[in-house]
Amino acid sequence: MFVLPSRKGSSLGKVMSASMSVGRQSRVPTSYIFSADALQVDPDWLNNNNDNDNDSTLSDVDKIQTSADNSGGMKVREFKKSSKLNNVLYDVRGPVVDEAARMEEMGTHVLKLNIGNPAPFGFRTPDEVIYDMSRQLSDCEGYSASAGLFSARKAIMQYAQLKHLPNVTMSDIYTGNGVSELINLTMSALLDTGDEILIPSPDYPLWTACATLAGGKVVHYICDEQSDWYPDIEDMRKKINDRTKAIVIINPNNPTGALYPKEVLQQIVDLAREHQLIIFSDEIYDRLVMDGEEHVSIASLAPDLFCVTFSGLSKSHMIAGFRIGWMILSGNKNIARDYIEGIKMLSNMRLCSNVPAQSIVQTALGGHQSVNDYIVPGGRIYEQREFIYNALTDIPGITAVKPKAAFYMFPKIDTKKFNIVNDEKFALDLLRDKKILIVQGSGFNWHQPDHFRVVYLPRIEVLKEAVGKIGEFLQYYRQ
Repeated sequence: MFVLPSRKGSSLGKVMSASMSVGRQSRVPTSYIFSADALQVDPDWLNNNNDNDNDSTLSDVDKIQTSADNSGGMKVREFKKSSKLNNVLYDVRGPVVDEAARMEEMGTHVLKLNIGNPAPFGFRTPDEVIYDMSRQLSDCEGYSASAGLFSARKAIMQYAQLKHLPNVTMSDIYTGNGVSELINLTMSALLDTGDEILIPSPDYPLWTACATLAGGKVVHYICDEQSDWYPDIEDMRKKINDRTKAIVIINPNNPTGALYPKEVLQQIVDLAREHQLIIFSDEIYDRLVMDGEEHVSIASLAPDLFCVTFSGLSKSHMIAGFRIGWMILSGNKNIARDYIEGIKMLSNMRLCSNVPAQSIVQTALGGHQSVNDYIVPGGRIYEQREFIYNALTDIPGITAVKPKAAFYMFPKIDTKKFNIVNDEKFALDLLRDKKILIVQGSGFNWHQPDHFRVVYLPRIEVLKEAVGKIGEFLQYYRQ
């Protein structure tokens, strides 16, 4: 015979007795009885038999917490996100993406034009890279030096020499788990509360998010669509003040696909020199340049300034999942000694970046660059860019600047024609109606509801279907 343990003042025996009373339509499991006694709630309610509980949307844990709040017991402590996140935005994977995930869980197929992830669209890592990683895996089980493997940093230093970055040594190179980690690290090491930093609008939103999280005040300068999305130097100039510490550029640009010419870069250098600012240059797409254009690293024009240049293999070598990026400190490092110590400290705190991915940097940066086959006429990225630009701009109410690099386009939509006042609603409506996932312009800190970003990584037949559905949608859509 099962005998319940007893304790002074406990009503457990009474609860057990009540739950096993004659005429009961259901038996309450013993585990529920113990929980009920601890929480001072009705065990029948825990067993979902309470006739007064009509809120089927609450989880069991939520119901326990609600009961504790309402029954005179100890108030359950609620944990909220940090207030530091209140102004942090990352809609590349935000509410619209959450809705797409919900739809997929219900069995709906969603065509994703929202994120620059090459692998799902059939872009493969070069065989030599995979082979070399597999051969070195047993040597990559331990930590590396915090800054990275010697072989990886040596290859990156040689790459920096080819890009004409001045005054770079092995100690000026840090590997990271993608450029994203290094952006976060550099912002955290630099910014105090209230420090200002100039970041482009539109931007890659991680820059704004990391600077905000670090306590800085982000000041967005305009990139001018009428000038091929180049930075507006005068807008940049008038937004600099005594609290401004740095200028960020994204070149080639995400989300616009713009490539900045040397003349524009020189104007930015002159501005940074005049106001003694650091230059951060995000160049992750520097090997995805089309139309015979050449990418120029802004640091090569600024030997007397302190510059931090970011790049990696995620896009050029189609290995976004490997998470391997790097940053290069160049130019006048004497004026940033204390800041560099902060970078070293944070680099040490994360121990090291992904060692297996570091092991293939030397292989990836040497020899034949397979990405070059994609960005010339006949290559996938080139031909897909040609198609998406022509197809989207053929839709009444959509215009675009043709991208020169990367694999994104940032079309403009006629908000008056379609009565669009909320671009997130536009993206959600397109998703729900046509099962196509894009990112609205506001997700890139563009402050008008008149743009969206598309990724042209899918094959042309897929892009053709997608553009056809967007065209159909816009024939009837009005907000």
